[in-house]
Amino acid sequence: MTAYDIIIRPVITERSMANVADKKYVFEVAPSAGKIEIGKAVEEIFGVKVAKVNTINVPGKAKRMGAARPGRTKDWKKAIVQLTNDSKTIEIFEGMV
Repeated sequence: MTAYDIIIRPVITERSMANVADKKYVFEVAPSAGKIEIGKAVEEIFGVKVAKVNTINVPGKAKRMGAARPGRTKDWKKAIVQLTNDSKTIEIFEGMV
């Protein structure tokens, strides 16, 4: 599994952007990835130093598909990555704040 298979996309929400000043970034990650793998993948892709990784399994929400068909969105895994104080920031989040 490559680093680009582990990190799927950044999560851009008001809540995740509030933590960018503290060098905390939120990513959607592969459900099978562990914290150590996620940290190494972020370091490899963005060239930063990771201090800590927290992960959360996010359950899918119930959605209606048409008139009466119940359905669900997919379950996914979220990772909150804390960078070290001496690390540089991740550029893709810069214009969002």
